[in-house]
Amino acid sequence: MKKILISDKLHTKSIEILKQHSFDVDYCTDLTPGELNEIINNFDILLVRSATKVNSELISRASNLELIGRAGAGVDNIDIEAASLKGILVMNTPGGNTISAAEHTFSMMMSLCRNIPQANQSMKEGKWEKKKFSGTELSSKILGVAGLGKIGKEVAIRAQAFEMKVVAYDPLVSQDTASKLGIKLVNLDELFSQSDIITFHVPLSPETTDLINMDNLHRLKKGVKIINCARGGVINEEAVLKGINEGIISGAAFDVFVEEPTSNFSLINNEKVICTPHLAASTEEAQEKVAIQLAEQIVEFYKGGSPAGFVNGIAIKYSTNEKLKPFIELARKLGSLHGQTLDKKCDNVEIEYYGDYLTEYSEVLGTSFLQGLLSSFSDVSVNLINAKHLANERGIRIREIKNSNHQSYINLIKVVISEKEYLHSFEGIVSGNNIRIIKVDDYKIEFEPVGNVIIYNNVDRPGVLARAGNLLAENEINIAGVSLSRIDKGSAALTIMNVDEDISNDVIQKLKSISGIEKINFVKFR
Repeated sequence: MKKILISDKLHTKSIEILKQHSFDVDYCTDLTPGELNEIINNFDILLVRSATKVNSELISRASNLELIGRAGAGVDNIDIEAASLKGILVMNTPGGNTISAAEHTFSMMMSLCRNIPQANQSMKEGKWEKKKFSGTELSSKILGVAGLGKIGKEVAIRAQAFEMKVVAYDPLVSQDTASKLGIKLVNLDELFSQSDIITFHVPLSPETTDLINMDNLHRLKKGVKIINCARGGVINEEAVLKGINEGIISGAAFDVFVEEPTSNFSLINNEKVICTPHLAASTEEAQEKVAIQLAEQIVEFYKGGSPAGFVNGIAIKYSTNEKLKPFIELARKLGSLHGQTLDKKCDNVEIEYYGDYLTEYSEVLGTSFLQGLLSSFSDVSVNLINAKHLANERGIRIREIKNSNHQSYINLIKVVISEKEYLHSFEGIVSGNNIRIIKVDDYKIEFEPVGNVIIYNNVDRPGVLARAGNLLAENEINIAGVSLSRIDKGSAALTIMNVDEDISNDVIQKLKSISGIEKINFVKFR
């Protein structure tokens, strides 16, 4: 009989299902981290929501733990790598709270446009302020959706029922897919400048942190309303406050915060801000759905049925293969590099593997590439289990080519992404355990894909690099390494800089304005 510890509040139906199938269930939701550390060794399975922090210390003490189950989609509170290294499966329940999250977003939108919370509070204070709380209609307004995953799509569908025009930013969704939903795809700057209301439905990652920030406030349409029911940190809270105070943003709604519970009282007490304490998934229906789904997945798995919801199944399979690990990481970083530098949505991906060793493991390497690619802008946690499914949903087509030999390297991965006349490629190798990108499009260039990286195309002439370096120095940004390549003398060139600090959008814009720099990307590697 497997022993299960439930350390966060789960719907009682999940407990009933587990007990009906002879699991021994302990329901203890008020444990301190220390108390949990003391007893975790007594259990085979741990079930949590978002409150319990399943960190490396807890996992190191869990000698008998086989499975960690998360009732919900997000696994930010679980150390996946530590669990994988110890052979502990991690399972989640994606999709169970989609409708609840979409409805909560729409509730926030309606409340913002009609000033419902403020008017309610005014009446409770004995006032009757009709003129003060006059609102705006949704009909004919432009809704900008940042992230067109499951939740973003549901919000868009509801908006169209209110006769709103919907534009969306999601570099991993094709216009064909968006058009079927009646949505126009735009880039992020266009979304900011066109939208009357903007709602965010993306994960928190280096690529999606502070999508609205101090540097790009001026790009927002004057009077825009902002909604964040996704992840705290996706938009900069202080930047939103500044936008409100300067009359750029007319209202904002937050369900999630950088720190939870939040102590940012200057934000939550602002009269143009409405807040809820991370309630998007907190409905009776959503809580019941994810709890039942998790219990049924566990029952099915231990009956020997088809496994579902696993976040790290493949990771566990290969966690002890030390030789393969850096190649899996290389593939993921090639995906991340593509995802952060794409000029347009591309459906066609060609992955070439060189060397018998890599061709043997092409399945996991291809999946790892997709994980890196999709993690740039997916509203669900992307892992080695769900990456292929998510790619199929977005219409991404993969073609794999296996070659025994490369003229210069024993093992090499090349990825080409294309769409009509657009083509973009990267090549990478592992030297020792060090990952290197060795070619970008037609440029032979070598750099290490770690930390913060500036990539720009420029005209090969004196002074361009010096001006870029001086600009970074003026902004106290230290250059850790520089790689240069050119096609011919005086023609097109490529420059790649590893830098120690994060780069603000303001600095990126200043770099773009340097004579000779034609295109620039800022990439964050995790």
